[in-house]
Amino acid sequence: MLARIRESYEHTIYASYLGYVTQAIVNNFAPLLFVTFAAVFGLSVEQITLLTTVNFLVQLCVDLISARVVDRIGYRPCIVAAHVLAAAGLIGLAVLPDILGPYAGLLTSAVLYAVGGGIIEVLISPIVESCPTKKKEAAMSLLHSFYCWGHVFLVAASTAFFAVFGMGSWRVLACLWAVVPLLNIGYFLLVPLFPVVQGGEKKLSIRELFSRRVFLLLLILMVCAGASEQAMSQWASAFAESGLHVSKAMGDLAGPCAFAVLMGLARALYGRFSDRLPLTVCMGASAVLCMGCYLAAALSGQPLLALVGCALCGFSVGIFWPGTFSLAARTLPGGGTAMYALMALAGDLGCSAGPTLVGFTAGAAGGSLQAGLLPALVFPMVILLGALVLRRRGPAKA
Repeated sequence: MLARIRESYEHTIYASYLGYVTQAIVNNFAPLLFVTFAAVFGLSVEQITLLTTVNFLVQLCVDLISARVVDRIGYRPCIVAAHVLAAAGLIGLAVLPDILGPYAGLLTSAVLYAVGGGIIEVLISPIVESCPTKKKEAAMSLLHSFYCWGHVFLVAASTAFFAVFGMGSWRVLACLWAVVPLLNIGYFLLVPLFPVVQGGEKKLSIRELFSRRVFLLLLILMVCAGASEQAMSQWASAFAESGLHVSKAMGDLAGPCAFAVLMGLARALYGRFSDRLPLTVCMGASAVLCMGCYLAAALSGQPLLALVGCALCGFSVGIFWPGTFSLAARTLPGGGTAMYALMALAGDLGCSAGPTLVGFTAGAAGGSLQAGLLPALVFPMVILLGALVLRRRGPAKA
């Protein structure tokens, strides 16, 4: 069994799936507790917003550093260290508020798991892209769907746990979720890893990447992909619970859980039918749907319709992130680690900008998350324009 794990690229892909489950946990566990943090620790909307902002800004910094150092250190030591830090951050949520003080402890934990999440985000996509699979776009889309399935499992299992043990047991649950990255450490110590830039391809430097106009456009799309996704995802639980006045369990299941299910479904469907569906057309249509979902959530005034808008937004943003990665791999095959790191950096910048814009706009509007969602419309608008530009470059290129 161990010999097969060491030789089969399939196990590399399975370990990568668990890597994205870990990423889903570190990005989405704390948002389930935003209302609890406010009640237990007396935090304001702006302070809670800063937890998300710090998470993604730290990931952004890690992305930038990774572009230069990962190739020197090696993929295996980096991906193992990422899972160690992710586990440390999750355990830190449970213990550091008592040691460092409530807010300092939460921020320190966010930094720890954000460093781990940032490394995972940089490395998992090129690890899977380098595996000797035939349908690269399908493999990438399916990989990213595991972020969604991890998010779904996180929300469903957490909701069940709280229903049985109560919200007061959230520290125990944080430690239980740390088991996932701890187990994946052993997996990544065994599986084979392959060269990111294949033989015969010229490796592009960072300077050469920035000299390509298509790369600059792809960076903009990554910013908007992350922002479109996380502006709704990070606030869905709090939006459903405080803005729409539904219960905590119903808010989590109808908000972030439904969002993640439909996002994963979109990615799985594209992975299944990628050879028949033009990627840029799918991204443009998804951007139009995304704008409609934001408008429904922000302006409908009807709790049921607003929740439907939240959920369908997950389907609409599903293709944005893996689709942009696939476009980059197709148009810039020599991009290597630097390209994936810079793409992840752009995506994490969007992941920070989206929920931060919503949070601070809501704060300025007296805590109204509906008002906070409206400015986020700009992100799918830009994706629609970018998809149209890439489509005009021709099917051979986009």
